[in-house]
Amino acid sequence: MSHMYTRLNAIITTIGLCVISNSSFAASISVSAATSLYNAFQDIAKAYMRQYPEDQVKLNFGASGALLQQMQNGAPVDVFASADQQTMDQAQARNLVQAKDRINFVNNTLVLITPKKGGVTVRSLKDLQQNGIKHIALGNPAYTPAGRYAQAAMEQAHLWNKVQPKIVNVNNVRQALDYVANQSAEAGFVFGTDAAIMPDKVSVAITIPTRKPVSYPIAKTVASKEPAAAYRFIRFIRSAKGQQILKNYGFQSAS
Repeated sequence: MSHMYTRLNAIITTIGLCVISNSSFAASISVSAATSLYNAFQDIAKAYMRQYPEDQVKLNFGASGALLQQMQNGAPVDVFASADQQTMDQAQARNLVQAKDRINFVNNTLVLITPKKGGVTVRSLKDLQQNGIKHIALGNPAYTPAGRYAQAAMEQAHLWNKVQPKIVNVNNVRQALDYVANQSAEAGFVFGTDAAIMPDKVSVAITIPTRKPVSYPIAKTVASKEPAAAYRFIRFIRSAKGQQILKNYGFQSAS
């Protein structure tokens, strides 16, 4: 009888070790990503969790500058994806990410959009001065990359001061998209991938050249409690499968 109990205890111990061993691979990673990545990252997270069912991905979206502020205030983040280099530079300067951990993973374009129906014709940035355009939706340049890119383009065209009274500062590119889609604004600046979400409600009037490519960096954070899973998620985004999902939403390969 004692021999049977000894054997049973050995089996229970073995099962327990297996459970502990399997659970040691489980990870819950928090990903803070620019609002323009919303749809693509939703699909990427699902595909990632199908491939790595032991992991859970929690997504948090917002303007890149707002996400940076959240991290600086102690929000738990394992992976940070910004819509511009400037915000990631600030994250690095504040020791929230390290240079060795950041990499560019995708590119985008800056576009000016107008309502699909009943919109004013816009063929150049100078057309923003016409009387028919009373509101221009723009992500606040203080913390939105699209807003900064747009401001730089208008400054280069010597228009910024002239159109500033028409500017409606919004929280992020998706809000700018909504303003134009519901005709609360006659024009707005968003990324090309945002405009592609509502082709029935907005038209791309101009694709705007930028001095530097609209490139998106991603990095594991210094404070990550799940570094292995964070690296794994970033590798997945850079894989053929992750890149194809991004391409499906109109993003371009990082140069």
